Amino acid sequence: MSCQHLVCAQCAHPVIEGRCALCRANRERMHNHGFAGLPPALIVLLLVVLLFVTLAVKHLGGL
Repeated sequence: MSCQHLVCAQCAHPVIEGRCALCRANRERMHNHGFAGLPPALIVLLLVVLLFVTLAVKHLGGL
């Protein structure tokens, strides 16, 4: 989705122009997608899970 054709409910101008704080916040939120379209929190969670799986495999392999 793009903010080119969206109109701000607060200032009634196109969001892409960023005339008010709400426009700028929504424009930033829409254009900040993280890595591969995933939110940053999900990426961190996936990395932590990968770390635990790696440690578990390493620990079980040493038995």
